[in-house]
Amino acid sequence: MFKNKTLLITGGTGSFGNAVLRGFLNTDIKEIRIFSRDEKKQDDMRKLYSNDKLKFYLGDVRDVNSVNDAVRGVDFIFHAAALKQVPSCEFYPMQAVQTNVIGTENVLNAAINAKVKKVIVLSTDKAVYPINAMGISKAMMEKVAVAKSRNQNDDETIICCTRYGNVMASRGSVIPLFINQIREGKDITITDPNMTRFMMSLDDAVDLVMFAFKNGNNGDIFVQKAPAATIELLASTLTKMLNKPNHTIKVIGTRHGEKLYETLLTREEMVNAVDMDNYYRIPSDSRDLNYNQYFVDGEVITEATDYHSHNTHRLDEDEMKEMILSLHEVQSELKEFGII
Repeated sequence: MFKNKTLLITGGTGSFGNAVLRGFLNTDIKEIRIFSRDEKKQDDMRKLYSNDKLKFYLGDVRDVNSVNDAVRGVDFIFHAAALKQVPSCEFYPMQAVQTNVIGTENVLNAAINAKVKKVIVLSTDKAVYPINAMGISKAMMEKVAVAKSRNQNDDETIICCTRYGNVMASRGSVIPLFINQIREGKDITITDPNMTRFMMSLDDAVDLVMFAFKNGNNGDIFVQKAPAATIELLASTLTKMLNKPNHTIKVIGTRHGEKLYETLLTREEMVNAVDMDNYYRIPSDSRDLNYNQYFVDGEVITEATDYHSHNTHRLDEDEMKEMILSLHEVQSELKEFGII
């Protein structure tokens, strides 16, 4: 599928972009374009990978011209560029709109005009029943993606979304923060000990992207089934693993816009979800604006339950330890503490 093809990763200098890059770098793909606004991180990546397949494009998804330049000649796009720090988006919601909504539309328009084969748009659990600006902007991003997909035939640009919960050791994860707090002898700070989060590695996240590229139809949203754990269990497991079992864990209270648990699928979506072993596929609602049909031939929402981090498989301490040990992103820290 990807042989001699060109892949563009927007937001490619972030943890997600790096993980997707690693997944493709040693394949028979022809070229991988990294599009981001951080020239320092681009330079670091250029030196780190030193690979002729990698091409770097400096720009911003808000800037249509820079997006058009990067998209020209591309076969596939993984759109990961976003503002995703929840408290920051609460204080600057229009910045979230500019990047997450308008920026996404810029990428999709450019992809359609350049006849890109398939675009995978990175979404989040926070887009489901959104209570914060980041989630609201990501929910609108999904709506924009699905709306664009309705105007595309299957032999034109295919637009899909992948929706994630917590990705362990990514830039937004608390694992690097907890390790650093232990290293510096500071209290581990958690907002609510009963808060649950899905536990998925970056490698698992890349698997979901690959699955969407290979199986996605226009307007599809893909979710990966994943276990979950409380933040208290995560923190206590880390203290024991790093030989600091008595390290203080301090509860500081919920931050702006923070949820008690992550929801990846609504009840309404679960009614239509297609179970694909390790994944759920949510096909888009293909009905048009013929409202008479809605009232005469409407669909009844049968009994169903949301899919969230409170009702998925709950990890125990041994399972959590095993997952942390497998994380590529924290191997140097585990070596530092003599764990591996």
